[in-house]
Amino acid sequence: MTTFGLSEGDWEGALWETVAHLQALIRLDTVNPPGDEIRVARYLDDVLRGARIETTLLEPAPGRGAVVGRIAGTGTREPVLLMAHMDVVPVEREKWTTNPFGGEILDGYLYGRGAIDDKGMLAANLQAMLLARRFADATSTQPDRDIVFLATSDEEAGGAFGIDWILENHRELVRAGIALNEGGRIRVVDGRPLYCAIQCAEKVPYNVVLKATGTGGHASVPHRGNAIARLARALARIEAHQEPVALDDVSRGFFGGLARVWPDPEVATAMGDVASNDPQRRAAGARVLSALPPLDAVLRNGISPTLISGGIRSNVIPTEAQATLNVRLLPGATIDELLHRLRKAIDDPEVGFEVVSKGEDAPSSPLDGEGYRAICAALAALDPSILAVPYLSTGATDSAPLRMAGMQCYGILPFPMEQEDEDRMHGHDERVAVNSLGFGVRLTCGIVQRLAFSGPPTPVT
Repeated sequence: MTTFGLSEGDWEGALWETVAHLQALIRLDTVNPPGDEIRVARYLDDVLRGARIETTLLEPAPGRGAVVGRIAGTGTREPVLLMAHMDVVPVEREKWTTNPFGGEILDGYLYGRGAIDDKGMLAANLQAMLLARRFADATSTQPDRDIVFLATSDEEAGGAFGIDWILENHRELVRAGIALNEGGRIRVVDGRPLYCAIQCAEKVPYNVVLKATGTGGHASVPHRGNAIARLARALARIEAHQEPVALDDVSRGFFGGLARVWPDPEVATAMGDVASNDPQRRAAGARVLSALPPLDAVLRNGISPTLISGGIRSNVIPTEAQATLNVRLLPGATIDELLHRLRKAIDDPEVGFEVVSKGEDAPSSPLDGEGYRAICAALAALDPSILAVPYLSTGATDSAPLRMAGMQCYGILPFPMEQEDEDRMHGHDERVAVNSLGFGVRLTCGIVQRLAFSGPPTPVT
């Protein structure tokens, strides 16, 4: 299948068109808070309408935005949704070597906040819409399902003005059978793209306040009931605590697949062990993988202290000190069970917990679903050496609300990246390789073609 009938020269032109759009998106500062995504929303609305794609521009709150674009299909099948968010996380400008909102290209990389998360995917989705429209016009055909483009706000701050607002107020605009979003990975290992992790599920985020109480008084008279010292001991015990290993079908598929291709024999053996049904092998494999944080995080619940506070003056012993724990639960796990284990590990009645926020435990998307198969087929057509595996995302995305709404949602950050570049996400000097951007556009278009133009051509009437 020749994707959208494009030659190699056509794809080169499409790449640089995508680069120009991504540069424009990066140069519109949408750091959240406050977001101000309406400026990006208007840019996308203009580009889509200029290509004769039907759009709806929404403003969930002053300065916040959302754009829905639609290429109408015959309605033979349920729509496919291409989704990405417009907001980005803050930057520490003094720690960047380039302007974080400049969109500069240096040594083959396009730099800027959002280059990976998530304006790169936003640009790839935009380009896929433009190329799908041109293909339909050039061939006088109509897709057999609507192709829907969605750009949201507020993903980085929980989605109250983003996907949650859209599903509550305009669900009919984004109703789809299959959705493609961020959350996956194409990982480059030892210089070559090794595997594509297709996000089919994700951990459930919680924020828990750990509170220690103690005897107050003048700092000139130390005592063992100091709340800050008690909190420190509790945090040390949490750091030493390890949650039990638990794998579902998604994670078994992930580790079992990677065991066949991972270049380090010891790690490959450990991956096969944790995917097995043998408890002793699982335990042995988990011990090896526990030294690799990105892999260990897939195996068990995660607990990360992120904020700490306590005290009012340097010469006053406070009666209370607290820390915030960011908890990521495996699907099916409960926060009550995790807190029970932590209470036993801390073993201090003067330390308590308060759950202050929680996510939703969304169902997994099927590993044999049409969307998953289309991703695998499009990937194989581009590079058959890349192994496709299902993936449980340790981070939260807007896919969970879509799954809760009954959509089969798959996460595919479609740009081949080394771990070092992926680690720049939310960090300094965020960047995407220009050639990886081109791969991502071709992959996204290949998926769209397989999902929306897979049957015999349907003439436009």
